[in-house]
Order: sequence, then C-alpha cells, then structure tokens
Amino acid sequence: MCRNIRTLFNFDPPATDQEIHEAALQFVRKLSGTSKPSKRNEAAFDRAVGSIAACARELLVSLETSQPPRDREEEAAKARARTATRFA
Repeated sequence: MCRNIRTLFNFDPPATDQEIHEAALQFVRKLSGTSKPSKRNEAAFDRAVGSIAACARELLVSLETSQPPRDREEEAAKARARTATRFA
C-alpha cells in the first residue's frame, strides 16, 4: 500500500498539493488497513487524509537544507535504472 509514498522534500519544482495529498492518502490507507473505507467511516477517513496532508505541507515548508534541490527527472531516471538492474 505504501509504495506510492515518495520523498517530497528538496525537489525542484517543489511538491504539489496533489502529491502531498496522495502521500497522505497512502498513509491513511496503511494505518486503517483498507484502501476504500465503508460509507460509515468515509468522513473520518477523509478528515484524516486532510489533517495529515496539512501536517505534511507544514513540515515540508518548515524543513531547511544546505543541499541544492534535486531534479525530479534525474531522480526518476535513477529509480528506473535501479529497477532495470533489479529485475533484469
């Protein structure tokens, strides 16, 4: 379930609200043990996703680093290379 949670800090361009929301959704799915809540639990599930996304946004804005921002395309190419080596 948590395969989609990626590092979001120190990228150029910065993480989008959509990326943060998707990471929060994956986190809540993992905690709850379900990918789709029942109608009864849907409101609580959605509130949790919203709260975690807000906390994650606050964290990303607050973090500081002396390293230059990483390039998204370069990091994706490295990941593809690792995958090709792993499954070759």
